[in-house]
Amino acid sequence: MAQTAGVKPMAIAGRVALERERCIGMSDAERAWRKQWLKDQILAPNEPVHVEEYWRERTNPIRRIYRAPLDKIFSALTPMLGAERAADYRFITGKIGLIALGVLSVHYYFKYNGNDWTKKGGWRVLKSKPMVLPGQPGFPFASERCEGTDYANRGFKNSPI
Repeated sequence: MAQTAGVKPMAIAGRVALERERCIGMSDAERAWRKQWLKDQILAPNEPVHVEEYWRERTNPIRRIYRAPLDKIFSALTPMLGAERAADYRFITGKIGLIALGVLSVHYYFKYNGNDWTKKGGWRVLKSKPMVLPGQPGFPFASERCEGTDYANRGFKNSPI
């Protein structure tokens, strides 16, 4: 959902937010309003306040579960690193972990779920012939599969059965 829930946003500063508008002239009421508005922009020393129950209600339970390990680790490291640096490291660590998990998953899939003669499923990975040009060693490239029965055997001849 949009931040304004479909309603066009309105600037609460009014026309005196721009310096050019203030230079044109302001009434006493506008000056008093501007002075109060500037005072309101100053945060209290304890702000922003982190309300744990508010964030717990706003975040998905599944997201809280998978974020819990890194949150626990980096909450312990926050006093040593500082809040911003700990948040940055937590973000980077999480992303690197997800990338590593993806790479390992793809590696596992291609290692143990290859398409061979024993099953129908899995991705079939084929090696193309190497490009050998005239003048390079091994120029008239001869295929390793010499006999007509070697084509499309999908590893059957190499099986230990």
